[in-house]
Amino acid sequence: MNYSILTVKVLKNFGQSFFPDGTALTELTVQVPQVRKNNVKILLQVSVWGKLSYDAAKYYKPNDYIILEGYLSMGDINVDRIKNLKDKQLEISVFKIYPFLFK
Repeated sequence: MNYSILTVKVLKNFGQSFFPDGTALTELTVQVPQVRKNNVKILLQVSVWGKLSYDAAKYYKPNDYIILEGYLSMGDINVDRIKNLKDKQLEISVFKIYPFLFK
């Protein structure tokens, strides 16, 4: 199963966009908090759809901590546009968001 619940720190809120059929989408870049100092930072791309998208765009700002509930998937990202090398990035499609700590 790829259903998960994560506590994350919001790094960037890209705002809200709309599809031609009126579906709202808010994209966030988040970081999973690390306990150890020498660990690599884990960055995730988060997609929030529908009515929950309005709340995500309005309330959650950089440096806020939130709890996400959703499904994980792997997406392709273009690392080097000149060489067309592709890398994988973890994405989360969110179904519920809970506020945890606002800065």
